[in-house]
Amino acid sequence: MPNIKSAKKRVKVIQTKTLQNKMHRTALKTEMKKYEAALASGDMEAAKAAYKAAVKKVDQAAAYGIIHKNAAAHKKSQFTKKLNALNK
Repeated sequence: MPNIKSAKKRVKVIQTKTLQNKMHRTALKTEMKKYEAALASGDMEAAKAAYKAAVKKVDQAAAYGIIHKNAAAHKKSQFTKKLNALNK
């Protein structure tokens, strides 16, 4: 445990940031699962709505620094491919 005042503050700030990152990561995973479930159901309208929500969450996660921007682009590409496959 730190003894210096600034080090104590850093520990508190890091704990807060860790919780925020966990919150964003959990929300991202939830939206991804909802999208996968909509695809599995075969309902095109629900899949499109879930797609928009999932892409938005991926973009937000990349903006927050939760995931890398290239990882975000890869996930969005995979989402699009799955949606287009359902279209056919």
